[in-house]
Amino acid sequence: MPTRRDKATFPPAGAHPAVTGAYTIDPLHSTIGFSVRHAMITNVRGRFDRFEGLLLLDGSDPARSKAYVSVQTDSLDTGVADRDAHMAGPDFLDSATFPLMAFHSTGVTPLGGDEFRLSGGLRIKDVELPVDIDVVFGGFGDDAFGGHRVGFAGSATLRRSDWGLAWNTPLDTGGVLIGDKVTLTLDISAVRAERGAADAAA
Repeated sequence: MPTRRDKATFPPAGAHPAVTGAYTIDPLHSTIGFSVRHAMITNVRGRFDRFEGLLLLDGSDPARSKAYVSVQTDSLDTGVADRDAHMAGPDFLDSATFPLMAFHSTGVTPLGGDEFRLSGGLRIKDVELPVDIDVVFGGFGDDAFGGHRVGFAGSATLRRSDWGLAWNTPLDTGGVLIGDKVTLTLDISAVRAERGAADAAA
């Protein structure tokens, strides 16, 4: 005879029912960073300083969750003003013409435990292509101001030339100045929206 435990249903691995809701990304406690090979010998690292995003999380069934993020392309910072201006210019992001790049999710695949693959479309300039972001759920809880927060870390590897960001210059020693492969890194802290805002987002 089945026991009560046999009949019970349990959340899948990685499920946290308490996190269900709409969350806005907190840019003051989040980082959207990148790194790219420079001169064939080292990596240049940078970040975007202005961005916003909305997470619609289903803690009982994470595969039903959604994410939307937009980034102001002129907010990149590599620590060198001339390099930042070049990257924001027409050879690369062309921020004057395309002030935003955006990501919207199309699916979430649980990978076991608190690891997930977030699939979606990334639009840079006038090109949108599919991207997979490997994400780890970092936890949730209340902050010092009474807000309910969740945290995620993620990474993805892109080829910038796929989005038409193909500018380069050859080196006298062989190779090129800037690598084609770009690694994106995400550290996201998001705060649950008020109930009315969450209902409107849904």
